Amino acid sequence: MDISNILDRIHELPEQSKLALQNNVTEIALAKGHILLKANKIESNIYFIKKGLVRAYVERDNEVTFWFGKEGETVISMKSYVEEQPGYETIELLEDCELYELKTENLRKLFNEDVHIANWGRKFAEKELIKTEERLISKQFKNASERYLELMKDHPELLQRVQLGHIASYLGITQVSLSRIRAELK
Repeated sequence: MDISNILDRIHELPEQSKLALQNNVTEIALAKGHILLKANKIESNIYFIKKGLVRAYVERDNEVTFWFGKEGETVISMKSYVEEQPGYETIELLEDCELYELKTENLRKLFNEDVHIANWGRKFAEKELIKTEERLISKQFKNASERYLELMKDHPELLQRVQLGHIASYLGITQVSLSRIRAELK
């Protein structure tokens, strides 16, 4: 997915503002297994996924996956972005990825220079908040079977691209329990 389409999915910008934003974006390619963002570190970049798949997880007694990102989505540590403090999450590339990289410092400068980009940034933060809220509500009020069915309905391609262990972790269950759920649905 090209950067213009990704930016528009967040919030449409006048052409001059979009070009100013795009001029601060660099395209990079990284290999599967690369750790893009590290927990307990202040992250200074925002990424947009051109091609590939990532997962966000936290390490406790084991790794707990809480988010998958695919083409067109944003990879960000909101705590680093908003408060300039170390983030909670680690982001791992599950496939070879092509990414667009934007330095947070450059984005903040653009916010001060262009009200359209500042509004784009506000819409961006609002959409990230809604995604987080939806994940929280799903985790709090749906059981693992319901969350698996939701994943099948909303993101069926993830079931083909993500290891079952990561999907089980995302659902908050063991791989054995996931196998049982999958068998019951057949």
